[in-house]
Amino acid sequence: MENTFRLIADHPAHAAGLLIVFGLALEVCILLAAGIGRILSDRRRSALQHKRLELEIERARLQIKAVDEAKSAWNGVRKFSVTQKVMECADTYSFYLKPHDGKALPHFKPGQYLTFQLNVPGLGKPLIRCYSLSDCARHTHYRVTIKRCPPPAEGGHPPGVGSSYFCDHVKVGDILDVKAPNGHFYLEMEKERPVVLISGGVGVTPMVSMANALIEAGSTREIWFFHGARNGSDHMFRNYTRLLADNKNVHVHVCYSKPAAGDTKGSDFHHEGRVTVDLFKELLPSNNYEYFLCGPGAFMESITEDLRKWGVPDEWVHFEAFGPASVKRAAKPEAKVAVTFPPFGGLEVTFARSGKKVSWQGDGKSVLELAEEARIKIDAGCRAGNCGSCLVAIKSGTVEYLTAHGADVEQGSCLACICRPSSALVLDA
Repeated sequence: MENTFRLIADHPAHAAGLLIVFGLALEVCILLAAGIGRILSDRRRSALQHKRLELEIERARLQIKAVDEAKSAWNGVRKFSVTQKVMECADTYSFYLKPHDGKALPHFKPGQYLTFQLNVPGLGKPLIRCYSLSDCARHTHYRVTIKRCPPPAEGGHPPGVGSSYFCDHVKVGDILDVKAPNGHFYLEMEKERPVVLISGGVGVTPMVSMANALIEAGSTREIWFFHGARNGSDHMFRNYTRLLADNKNVHVHVCYSKPAAGDTKGSDFHHEGRVTVDLFKELLPSNNYEYFLCGPGAFMESITEDLRKWGVPDEWVHFEAFGPASVKRAAKPEAKVAVTFPPFGGLEVTFARSGKKVSWQGDGKSVLELAEEARIKIDAGCRAGNCGSCLVAIKSGTVEYLTAHGADVEQGSCLACICRPSSALVLDA
């Protein structure tokens, strides 16, 4: 440094030249830095534009796909051939269905169901039943998995006519009448929120559809798969759940409420007991997930209520009930208009064509259950608001729904299986 100052003192002309050179070099550096900054900024802008273009292309692709799916869907019933019948566990079978006409199959949203129009011997007219699709969309076939449904323990309903017919009589080569996939209970593939798939018994079928859809799409969404069964003999898709755990973003937890002697913890199941929110609290890093539930009514009632207590917003919880009289217990209704009862007794429900009147006492019974107690015939299929068999015209009065429904409801009518009176009611039944 001392030599530099001496050089400047002895040779001021050279020093001036050096200062000019340094100044020019500094200016060049500033210009280069500015240029590099502009290049980086342009690159970032270009990357954002490219990402935006990719999103627009993906949005357009999804719109085209939706249009194509709508075109390939069908109205009314379509003939399907049973190509495989596979026993999954005790009294439970998977049925593989191919379109009899050999034409294209529409895709569906994971979690949706098929509606069957069954010609059961001894019945005067076709029996309508809905069963969840138990696989993600395939180009060649659909799959449903059906468990024989025994009579409810509390009585009042017959055994599962549709499920018994499938298990006992439907065989490979049979042709079935099927309506297009439908239902408002499904997983949206475009979302990124991690999911918790919760099932009890045969309620696992839509969860398999959801899990397969995410895995085969290459999704990196975190998946927690909880399934409850009584023991190994009732454990549907046992081998499937073992393989499911091989995916790095999937966490599988199987609960047996009453393990049998041959059931091995750690291999056949992971937890002794039932699927509960306490188990979620123990295993999940937080409650910040989207929850999908399907199972018996009491199972769903306890989990949905406990999720609320845990602080999970209702809009993050999606559920589908199945089986007779299970829907009304599936979840607490959201804020509803208060029902005002007359001074003496409950709300009067009149079945106009039958000439009968009954009193609804606010005990949670559906319109269909009121009718059945009064021996008034109203057709019913799924008893979950999906098949539309119980659609009844309202002549006067209003109803409220216990849960969301999959079937379309025309104005001035109601789905008797999942609604109850909210005023004095007159029905065309």
